[in-house]
Amino acid sequence: MPKQKTNSGAKKRFKITGTGKIKRKHAFHSHILTKKSTKRKRNLASATLVSPSDEGRIKTLLSL
Repeated sequence: MPKQKTNSGAKKRFKITGTGKIKRKHAFHSHILTKKSTKRKRNLASATLVSPSDEGRIKTLLSL
């Protein structure tokens, strides 16, 4: 049986942590930043974890 291909878009957007959780970046931090507050931009800059309800779908895309 052939190998399952990893989704190219997903592999660029998600990383696996040492404990097996999935790390992601926040949206809305790429442009139109002048109207956003400093606090909001600072919070968007940090990475966060994918919610447990979405983890299964992401792992399927990453062929895990």
